[in-house]
Amino acid sequence: MATYDAWGRRERAGGRQPLPMEVASHVRELILSGEVRPGAFLRVERVAEATGVSSTPAREGLFVLRSEGLVRLVPRRGFMVAPFTRQDVRDLFWAQAQLSGQLATRAAQRITPERIGRLEAMLEEFQTAVTTGEPQHITALGHRFHREINLAADARRLSLLLRSVVRHLPDRFYAAIEGQVAATRTEHPELVEALRRHEAHRAGELMREHILAGADRLIEVLEGRGLWRDLQEEPDGDPGGAAR
Repeated sequence: MATYDAWGRRERAGGRQPLPMEVASHVRELILSGEVRPGAFLRVERVAEATGVSSTPAREGLFVLRSEGLVRLVPRRGFMVAPFTRQDVRDLFWAQAQLSGQLATRAAQRITPERIGRLEAMLEEFQTAVTTGEPQHITALGHRFHREINLAADARRLSLLLRSVVRHLPDRFYAAIEGQVAATRTEHPELVEALRRHEAHRAGELMREHILAGADRLIEVLEGRGLWRDLQEEPDGDPGGAAR
């Protein structure tokens, strides 16, 4: 029997995505974290080498990103990273906030004491990970926390729509965004309390505010990395081993 994750995505055996999707995830992260700049050309061979796959799934992964508008196919030159703006970032977070807020609203109406217990355990684990300085664990716990709420909502179609939005957003440097972890330490407990009290409207509002605040933090990080400054200086750079 097929299984699905909290975003409505069909899972493969072992929990892995198809290879082209893994390639797309890797390169998408490089683009949206500012490691590969707009105007850079992405060579299939370099992408394949960086992701440990053959040229065919690497090329298919780049076509996935083309369908998302993140890269363009330039005749006789290959795949080029397309420009994206601050408003593009805000729009992605807005879409995520609306869907996540609705899922939190529904979760508050039907969440069980068992799920509340799991969320509380995650809060404690999160605090420990912050104290001990474990950025990868912090990121994983953030995903687990939201996944638990999405599962509680029992709305697979909404989760599927949310998945299509979330995959556009970078998460590998989530814990490095200044203010993000500190805000999460405050906002997640407030959200759990609203869920425990079955305060559907408040849970939805808290979730929307939590997601939207991340847009400005990410934009600040990308500005600090010079993403929208002098884009023509290094159009053919090779950050992350993905460009030519």
